[in-house]
Amino acid sequence: MCRNKLAWAVIVTGSFAVALLLPACSVNVQKEANGRDKQVDIKTLLGGVHVSQQADASDIGLAVYPGAHLKEKDSDGGDKSANVNISGFGYGLKVVALEYESADAPAKVLSFYRDQLKKYGSVLECRTSSLHVDMKMGSQGSKSASNELTCDGENGNDVELKVGRKDDQHIVAVEPEGKGSSFSLVYVRTHGKDAEI
Repeated sequence: MCRNKLAWAVIVTGSFAVALLLPACSVNVQKEANGRDKQVDIKTLLGGVHVSQQADASDIGLAVYPGAHLKEKDSDGGDKSANVNISGFGYGLKVVALEYESADAPAKVLSFYRDQLKKYGSVLECRTSSLHVDMKMGSQGSKSASNELTCDGENGNDVELKVGRKDDQHIVAVEPEGKGSSFSLVYVRTHGKDAEI
């Protein structure tokens, strides 16, 4: 399920980018040795889009669980890391996501990240069957709308640790994989006209 979580995060950010792509002023694409896109930068009169496979746990603000390693690409070549920045019309979205695997049980990985996440505030623990990112665009929308993170009501075998606010959140999603664990580290930040990424 974690492999779909990273893809989901990138798809969500891509949907915001569609409106910015049409009036593109410049497009810069860097390729890997095998010809696949590695990094794409689009600058428009309305804003910009930066999509890269080059992400690091330090971009998320969390340490990598000891002994864990970045998951290998899918059989279809899908990457396990993404760094996406979209801006335009005074609004912006940043998503950094990485997928790892560890030989340790989910309980050990969760214990490590509960401690890691405490530096960002109170940690919310959710049981889920898929990654759930509830976003808010800065001051956009109803003034009475809560910026507080919540669990989505699902009840699954995966555990999601969340900390922050809807417009600035760190997420660690952990699931059992064989005798070990698979986990995603995700950072999501949105902003409206009154803030910057």
